[in-house]
Amino acid sequence: MRLSLFLGAVILCLMYGCEAPEVFTTYVPFPPDNPTTKDKIALGKALFFDKRLSKDGSVSCATCHMPEFAFTDRKPIAQGIGGQFAERNAPTLLNSAFLQTVMFDAHLKTLELQVIVPIQEPTEMGHNMKDLIPKLREIPEYQKAAKALYNRDFDAWVLTRSIAAFERSLLSLNSRYDRYVKGHKKAMNEQEVEGMKLFNALYCVECHPAPYFTNFKAENNGLYTIYEKDKGRFRINLDSADIGFFKTPTLRNIALTFPYMHDGSLSTLEDVLNHYAQGGKHPKGQSKSIESINLSQLQKQQLMAFLGALTDTSYMKKFPKNAR
Repeated sequence: MRLSLFLGAVILCLMYGCEAPEVFTTYVPFPPDNPTTKDKIALGKALFFDKRLSKDGSVSCATCHMPEFAFTDRKPIAQGIGGQFAERNAPTLLNSAFLQTVMFDAHLKTLELQVIVPIQEPTEMGHNMKDLIPKLREIPEYQKAAKALYNRDFDAWVLTRSIAAFERSLLSLNSRYDRYVKGHKKAMNEQEVEGMKLFNALYCVECHPAPYFTNFKAENNGLYTIYEKDKGRFRINLDSADIGFFKTPTLRNIALTFPYMHDGSLSTLEDVLNHYAQGGKHPKGQSKSIESINLSQLQKQQLMAFLGALTDTSYMKKFPKNAR
């Protein structure tokens, strides 16, 4: 396993260039049945930006996961084919290699499984894999790559493994915060440092611990008193104890990924801080760590400054618009 992690870092160094400092300090995991290679990442990237994966050819994975917005779309709810709205906000894909669970319900274990969901979801890409795969197999570049990389015709295995390999290559671990904790004490200003101290002193860290700023679990953050439209993880096992539970998102690049929450109902970081300062709205069902806190306006500014220090757009060097 340690060898596979090292090889993942080497491949990412080849792809992103050895000037990327996070490559040298970060081991990137991948499953035994899908070892990372530069060519797999390239194929996955092509598929990720290909609108032919949607039934009407109008949207791609990148439609809802745009590089310039930290691989989100800045819409409250993601929008798919025919102008239809999906069920939830589009989460960032950056650092998804480290996710222990995938989707807002935190029920899928791998990125490979996740890839199929939006492709077949009627309100997102709306395709049927039985219809899609033959069409993609007819594309010479994809069929040739499938034979070269996987020694098989282009199929669902090739599709899911390639896109997952690309998603694992999306690293964003060189923020001002990262440079600060590595010893570059001038990387963060005084307000950001005070915000970090406050963040670590509050219950924020119970759900958003460093270094990935998520606990990878589904939590009820008390967003609503009653969850009527979307009951969260409840829909997986129909267990009433799961009502209102959604996977904890990462706070990395949070300044870029507005609006917030699973339904995009909070527009600004200040709205988010106010929600938690009030102690949530679902006292019986929300996570026990959430309680009301008295924050001054200065403290809110310090917290928002720290959250801004979690921004890292160095990955954008590999995604110029004219090269997609």
